[in-house]
Amino acid sequence: MNYEFNPQSMYDMNAAPAPEKKKVQKKQIPFVKYRKYFLIFTAVCLVIGLAIIFIRGFAWDTDFIGGTSMQINIGHELTKDELNEITSITEDIIQKKVSAVQRTGDGGKQVLIKCTEIDTEVRDAVFEALKERFSLTDADRLNVSSVGASVSADFRRSGIISVSLAVALMLVYITIRFDFRSGLAAVVCLTHDLFFMAVAYALFGLPMNTNCIAALLTILGYSINATIIVFDRVRENVKLNPNSTFGENVTLSINQTLLRSVNTTITTLLTILMIYI
Repeated sequence: MNYEFNPQSMYDMNAAPAPEKKKVQKKQIPFVKYRKYFLIFTAVCLVIGLAIIFIRGFAWDTDFIGGTSMQINIGHELTKDELNEITSITEDIIQKKVSAVQRTGDGGKQVLIKCTEIDTEVRDAVFEALKERFSLTDADRLNVSSVGASVSADFRRSGIISVSLAVALMLVYITIRFDFRSGLAAVVCLTHDLFFMAVAYALFGLPMNTNCIAALLTILGYSINATIIVFDRVRENVKLNPNSTFGENVTLSINQTLLRSVNTTITTLLTILMIYI
């Protein structure tokens, strides 16, 4: 039996095994671990939000409470002082507080005045006062419209029904796709998001009108979309990591979808900003 010595074979036998590549674990935000702090912060914000709503109230537009809208062309871009002056002139004539006085039209050269319903004589008096102040002509009186109490009540009822129906259908959908607890949690999140939108309207004095309903439904859509994506990832991670606790899988799922949610929000805001500009 011939044996040929091979130094390379000895080298291979004595060589240390190649180090295994370690998996790099990305640092995660421990959402579940600090859930008490998040809940306390949310509770404080809810209390502050309720205080803002009760103190400031909502600037209900004529769409919901009825009233008169007058659109007048001033002929130049209105300043804030001029808007305040128009508000003062209008309130002195109608002897009531106006709902809104805002710039509109191309370049902000038109003013839209909204107030409680007034008769034709009072409307004419308001226009004559502004006509004298800003040297207007009869052609600058662009549009005058009134919304009756019954019509505004229909708008208000339709708005409540549309939002409530959207929330209820989302609850049914998530219950079928996941379970009832998930659906209930999603509805709580939706209510949370809509509440803070209402707080923003009260805080900044934005008019509550039919456009507000469109904004509410848009927020519902984006909120439920982000929620379902997180729920889907939680369900996947529970199956992939059976040895992990549910809280660990929830934390992992939120961190995995966080960047996606932020990117979606930013791109949407950029699009809306371009439309606004």
